[in-house]
Amino acid sequence: MKTLFRLLAALICTLVMSLEAISQQSAPKSPPSPISQPAGRFWPPDYKKPAEKPTPAATSNTPAASIRAVLDAQVAAWNAGKLEEFMAGYWRSPKLTFFSGGRKLSGWDATLERYRKNYQSEGKEMGKLKFADLDIQLLGASAAVVRGRYELTMSDGKELSGLYTLLFRKFTDGWKIIHDHTSSN
Repeated sequence: MKTLFRLLAALICTLVMSLEAISQQSAPKSPPSPISQPAGRFWPPDYKKPAEKPTPAATSNTPAASIRAVLDAQVAAWNAGKLEEFMAGYWRSPKLTFFSGGRKLSGWDATLERYRKNYQSEGKEMGKLKFADLDIQLLGASAAVVRGRYELTMSDGKELSGLYTLLFRKFTDGWKIIHDHTSSN
């Protein structure tokens, strides 16, 4: 019986050592952790330990931060008088919807023309835009709803404002507004 146990123990030891050898051959070649090694074994001197803190770019790359960046770019473009750049935040599709003033518009081109008529035609101005009271809520990995207030200050000091609800969708080229419902005060 002792011989059988010794044979079984030897077989198990051989199997364990074989599995360890196989796993070491297939494992990626990275320096061992000094914590898991016996005392006296450390990383090679030329090994650079990876950063433990996330970089600022990684922390600001959240969906909410990306959506906020779209809105910030829209404000900057609007305030520079660049309406086409402002429209880059919208989905360039005939399926884009825009509700405002009791009207429903369909399509990117129709939305651009509405903005041109109301803010760039003869006797009109774009003013200075500001977004406030932003509430960004993710609806999933590729969809979000944004609620907020717009404030538009004209050159004569007149202030226009209102509320908006935006639906964002994530595309391969980033987050875009697929629906805009804006109401004025």
